[in-house]
Amino acid sequence: MTGWSRRRILGAALVAATAPLATTVPPLESRARAAGAWPFRRGVNTWPWFALTREFPAPRTDYDWPPFQSQRPVPTPADLARLRASGLDFIRLPVDPGPFLAADAGQRAELMDMLDAAVDAALAADLGVIVNVQANGATHYWNPDRMYSSTAAPEFETYRALVSEIAGRLQTKTSGMVALEPVNEPPQDCSSEAWRAVQASLLTAARVLGPSVPLVVTGGCGSMVRGLTALDPAPLADFEPILFTFHFYEPYLFSHQGAPWMREPVYRALNNVPWPASAGTLERTLASVRARIAQDSERSDEEKKTAYQETEKVLKVYFDAQPDRRFIDGYLKQVSDWAQTRGIARERIIMGEFGALRTDARYTAAPNPDRARYIADVRQSAEAFGFPWAFWDLFDGMGMMDDTTRALDPAMVEALGLRMPRA
Repeated sequence: MTGWSRRRILGAALVAATAPLATTVPPLESRARAAGAWPFRRGVNTWPWFALTREFPAPRTDYDWPPFQSQRPVPTPADLARLRASGLDFIRLPVDPGPFLAADAGQRAELMDMLDAAVDAALAADLGVIVNVQANGATHYWNPDRMYSSTAAPEFETYRALVSEIAGRLQTKTSGMVALEPVNEPPQDCSSEAWRAVQASLLTAARVLGPSVPLVVTGGCGSMVRGLTALDPAPLADFEPILFTFHFYEPYLFSHQGAPWMREPVYRALNNVPWPASAGTLERTLASVRARIAQDSERSDEEKKTAYQETEKVLKVYFDAQPDRRFIDGYLKQVSDWAQTRGIARERIIMGEFGALRTDARYTAAPNPDRARYIADVRQSAEAFGFPWAFWDLFDGMGMMDDTTRALDPAMVEALGLRMPRA
């Protein structure tokens, strides 16, 4: 969830693409598993298991040791067992590549052993695993721009070697139960030739040491729907077995309201946006926004006035559009149509991230009943189209498990169509 579309989304927050897809082409001939045979149907992302790092400031490019923050929540074997008992069948494991690439040989081997142990723990709980190499865009050195903005990026070859090494590790795991996703939310444009070259090079590297590990491919522009539908899968057939992925947070005005990491000024004070839109009113939401802005002691009065005017403008668009389940269906139908046109089984297309920020002690965001309705609508839409999914996230503000008590959120369990495991 690194944020390509978070910086560019407002202009098209409520507009679905309507251009016709390419003409039908013959189905891909591949070594891919038969439809439905993949172990990935219902999953959850486990950030920040291998994230939240302790990098040194510039000009240094390395990390303190150990490189991950000790206070970050990490799932225990008991947590993993409860996830499986809830009805989930896989985890998507985001891994920040920075500590691996900055480490010396001994430290890198230790990190690889840690990753091995995490995958083994999930497998022991009868959970499949998609290892996602997820660069942190906020890191000053080991970030997407330096690693895979193009095949000429300064650290592309080191990143490529890491992808190959991880593929080799996964090759030794239980066949069919693990997969590798080499990049999270590529920053290139939807139809970028640079992204096609980067992805092909990374897949080629992965196949050197991981000849049969399933590889997860995606489109540009942050793995958005329109990035996937711009992707021509035919050249990727040489890398089979492959799966496809896209992320879904539309409309961002709902899913990312109150998110402090968003750069656009509207999100900082945005709160009490309802789902569906008909569950509330523009006036009620604007009153909540004004109250939040009034509490902001960090921005000037002029900055707050500008932020409110922008927020009012985009909220009018939101309430005029009245988004609901049909809005979600319209987006996911684009993926379904692309799959049909390209002859790709929908079971091979994973909605790898979806979620919404909750209101709690740290965040003032979506009203929690509205959040639950949104999550249920997105999940049910994906399942209606036949797409597997992975909820974002296990922990933190978009999570389904309390960071400290490890209690599962009953509302999220219900919204995801799962069951509360026995204590």
